[in-house]
Amino acid sequence: MITDLMLYTYGIPIVVSMIIIETVYSEVHDLSVYKLNDTMAGLGLLLGNILVNLATKGSILFFYFYLYDFRIFTINDIFSSAAVWVLTFVAIDFVFYWYHRFSHRVRFMWAVHMNHHSSEEMNFTVALRQAWFGPITKVPFFFVLPLIGFDPLVTALAGAAATLWGVTGHTQIIKTLGPLEYIFVTPSSHRVHHGSNPEYIDKNYGNMFIVWDRIFGTFAKEKNKVIYGITENVKTFNPIKITFMNWLKMYQDYKNSNSLSDKVHSFFGPPEWNLDKNIE
Repeated sequence: MITDLMLYTYGIPIVVSMIIIETVYSEVHDLSVYKLNDTMAGLGLLLGNILVNLATKGSILFFYFYLYDFRIFTINDIFSSAAVWVLTFVAIDFVFYWYHRFSHRVRFMWAVHMNHHSSEEMNFTVALRQAWFGPITKVPFFFVLPLIGFDPLVTALAGAAATLWGVTGHTQIIKTLGPLEYIFVTPSSHRVHHGSNPEYIDKNYGNMFIVWDRIFGTFAKEKNKVIYGITENVKTFNPIKITFMNWLKMYQDYKNSNSLSDKVHSFFGPPEWNLDKNIE
């Protein structure tokens, strides 16, 4: 039986090789897509994510197995093994699309997810900028899968594989991939997602499949040069500051709010909600 440890054992050397190849290509072609401080910030954010993952993984998996006892169907009994894996990948990506979309449109979820977009660069190490509390904020979305009947162990393994797949979209070297652009999330479509250009904001939420964005109207094609980062860039490489800066802002807004509506919006409003403008 494949384990997530085995997936990462094989996957991590592949990711490291991709980074090395991209670095060499960047140097040979004078692209300057890597900056040391930015890369170190990404590693710091990844470390925090790993620590939270290790601290919560057991209890979250136990919770999913508990919910699995109340499943409506048993997917493993209905479909062949190959079909189960395909359906699991599709289901994970569909749920991830909505989780990702909410992460961009709800203030406290954006505070968690924002660190993934905090780099003004675009390279494979940007994929390492994983949200520290992402493993926790995913639970209210992914808990539906064991209730439907998806085996939590298969889901966990497919999720690990999907995470590794997500790394491939974080590059400027690969341009477009022809017909694959209509089905899968490619480097071109994911570059759009990391753009702060007005026409690219809140677009292309999928991780593996771009079809959800095409269906639900959040797809944008890469046309203009992408400006990487967020509308108000963090201007720091400190992973602790990056992780908590929006939480501090939310707390300050909540404390300074005079109405219940403003207090609620401080945490649950859209990311662009601004207390100062609202008071004016």
